Amino acid sequence: MKKLICGILALALMHTANAQKFEGLALTPPMGWNTWNTFQADMSEQLIMETADIMVSSGMKDAGYIYLVLDDGWMTMERDSLGNLVPDPKKFPHGLKAVVDYVHAKGLKFGMYNCAGTLTCAKYPGTRGYEYQDARNYAAWNIDYLKYDWCNTKGINAREAYTTMSNALRKAGRPMIFSLCEWGVNKPWEWGAPVGQLWRTTEDIWQVFDSVHSHGTWDALSVMRIADLQDTLRRYAGPDHWNDPDMLEVGNGMTYEEDRTHFSLWAMMAAPLMAGNDIRKMTPATKAILTNKDVIAIDQDPLGVQGFKFSGKDSLQIWFKPLQHGDWAVCFLNRGSREATVNFNWKQTAVVDNVFHYTLKQDINYTLYNVWTGKNEGTTKKPFTAAIKPHDIVMFRLKQQ
Repeated sequence: MKKLICGILALALMHTANAQKFEGLALTPPMGWNTWNTFQADMSEQLIMETADIMVSSGMKDAGYIYLVLDDGWMTMERDSLGNLVPDPKKFPHGLKAVVDYVHAKGLKFGMYNCAGTLTCAKYPGTRGYEYQDARNYAAWNIDYLKYDWCNTKGINAREAYTTMSNALRKAGRPMIFSLCEWGVNKPWEWGAPVGQLWRTTEDIWQVFDSVHSHGTWDALSVMRIADLQDTLRRYAGPDHWNDPDMLEVGNGMTYEEDRTHFSLWAMMAAPLMAGNDIRKMTPATKAILTNKDVIAIDQDPLGVQGFKFSGKDSLQIWFKPLQHGDWAVCFLNRGSREATVNFNWKQTAVVDNVFHYTLKQDINYTLYNVWTGKNEGTTKKPFTAAIKPHDIVMFRLKQQ
């Protein structure tokens, strides 16, 4: 008995030592906006303040987008004489703290970027060797979210580097979301849950639907190539520990149908929703996609189950996602370049989530609520048949009657 008690205490201490992140900050996937996809390092105080204004006035804040995140390039190219990171005074002439205070005054939260390596991806100062010093500065600036990249990390152990930064944030004392932007190279889903609230699972996204974009030494991935890589990872995701298939490209050059499909898939995968377009200039169609509360509700469902690809034949995919109170979401997706017809018999097709053990009930009739039209379109009593345009989707919330 004495050995058993000692063993239990040892396991408890081990768990405590590894569970260093601030708990409960991301019980649903984080939502917000990030500078990188549109502006890269070309940011300014004016841009950030105008974006904060639009996040509120456009309805994005009310829809759930609360994190405004500065990506790579917010600092000068050198640390100061004391080793501190220096916000670029040309980009932020009134100081970073003034910008943070402005964003907070709008009811939003503020996010920052740095990197686990010696330099960031854009060759600004990285955090390696300065983790605790940088964390203290982030806390002093009242930062709420840290995106932590993986460039210039030769010879660095990923798990150690991210754990060190997580411990530094904890010691600094200000609760903030820790986003592990590790690209999936070292399988962060296997060790990231006690370290941070989300982890990247792939290389960067690009504003294309189903191909790659070459950067010479590496390839950025399309919406569908990233989706292909997610399904086997879903068992690692859940409240406060999410798979991150990268930021949204909605409004950045794809077609309306492709944008809508992209947003729908990210919701089905319970992905963090980080917009990356210039929201100051977005079209009504882009705004309608990003603020569709029925789709967002599927992404933000408190059950926290990542959806799964149920089938895929002849470019027609079917995705399912269990939701709270026995509801389900379903997405019929035409990946191909020609119109496709779906025929799905709810009563003769068994839908089972073999990872989280949910089953779509065949002995009841669900109402088919189309989350993009806002209308009920029949029930599961009869088979569903529809023609779907190329790169488009039909997405329902299945509501128990």
